[in-house]
Amino acid sequence: MTNESSKGQNTSAEETLRQRSFIELAQALTAQKSNTLGRPLTYCLTTFGCQMNEKQSEAVAGIMDEIGYHRQDNEEADVVIYNTCTVRENANLKVYGRLGHLHSLKDHNPDMKIILFGCMMQEQHVVDKIKKSYPFVNLVFGTHNIFKYAELFYEMLQSEQQIVDIWEGTDQIVEDLPTERNYTFKSGVNIMFGCNNFCSYCIVPYVRGRERSREPEAIVKEVKRLVADGVSEVMLLGQNVNSYGKTLEHPVTFAQLLEMLEDVEGLKRIRFMTSHPKDLSDELIETMAKSKKICHHLHLPLQSGSSRILKAMNRRYDKEKYLNLVDKIRTAIPDISLTTDIIVGFPGETEEDFEETLDVVSKCGYDTAFTFLYSRRSGTPAAEMEQIPQDVAKERFNRLLALVQQEGRIRSSRFEVSVQEVLVEEESREKGIFTGRTEYNLLVHFPGTADLLGKYVKVSLDECHGFYYMGSLVEE
Repeated sequence: MTNESSKGQNTSAEETLRQRSFIELAQALTAQKSNTLGRPLTYCLTTFGCQMNEKQSEAVAGIMDEIGYHRQDNEEADVVIYNTCTVRENANLKVYGRLGHLHSLKDHNPDMKIILFGCMMQEQHVVDKIKKSYPFVNLVFGTHNIFKYAELFYEMLQSEQQIVDIWEGTDQIVEDLPTERNYTFKSGVNIMFGCNNFCSYCIVPYVRGRERSREPEAIVKEVKRLVADGVSEVMLLGQNVNSYGKTLEHPVTFAQLLEMLEDVEGLKRIRFMTSHPKDLSDELIETMAKSKKICHHLHLPLQSGSSRILKAMNRRYDKEKYLNLVDKIRTAIPDISLTTDIIVGFPGETEEDFEETLDVVSKCGYDTAFTFLYSRRSGTPAAEMEQIPQDVAKERFNRLLALVQQEGRIRSSRFEVSVQEVLVEEESREKGIFTGRTEYNLLVHFPGTADLLGKYVKVSLDECHGFYYMGSLVEE
């Protein structure tokens, strides 16, 4: 892998100008080829993984659009791009499987370009496998140098060789490059990159690097620009937003950043994820409680209810501290919607440990919980621990899922027959039925018309179906 550091690198403004020069060079090549073929050139971009990946895909899509490519869903395109995830082993296997299919497509269209980037590419054994077994892949890069995409793409267009450009880390943050938003009315906003927590089961710190925060002024500027372009809801993104600002020359807390964004005129809703329980401060709870714009939804990963397992996970809180934190949050914000992540079958988990997890689920009243079977990731401390039998883990997983669904139905149904404000996001597969979310992040389906997309409407939540509602518009 290429070991890059920030020493000798351009400033953010200089690098932005540099990358824009490569966009112009790629535009010329694209226009030339498009004229030769007598049609527009196309690309297909598929994203695996989290919202951080989705945000990075928007950046790649923005550059592809500006270069002159037209996006399509079909992989029979001129350029096929995979933004990869490596949180679980099956995510890697899925990419390898898709590459086999792309190889056959490329046999019929030798000019097709295939690009892989993202977390999976930060693992040396993956890159070695790509080089050896998938030489038809044209460009491979990771998570730290995505701002170089225009340059790498231009180099790929000029080369017959496979290009691999992986950085082991960086502290560079480059602003103001093109992006293509998935929605015109809401957007994710990266406030920080990387993670310093090193949970024993997690590969993220190894593939995304150490924490580095964006300057608050840059974040506020981006949000103001988004609002001017029609965005009314932003999702602030970071592996652990609660530790935002610690790496800045002049530290700023996450709560202080939220207060700055509260003052952005025209911004209606602020969401954020993910919050690590160990860093959730009283200041943040107070800021949420008094805010007019921060949605009353908090994703607070538990992972396990057992203090012993939490210690083995290196989570740096225990069951008692987590429950006390939930009590504090519910006292300050009584209508808060809480969601969580839970891992079942972590190495060494006993039946008693699992019962502790069930106990926390019963006490916390989550609206929903995202449950996962422990996935062994090579390179993490947990991979070297004694694993528990899969049949035991699956049996526990099913019991947890049943409890989560039961508790979630009870908790979510508290809004039944109430009228809530909903941001209309998209039309569902059933024509004439539209989908939106309340400030509590509850999904609502209701009859409507396309002119409602991106607007806030009053909806009567007529019938609770567990984790979503069927509703009807309320005339104002």
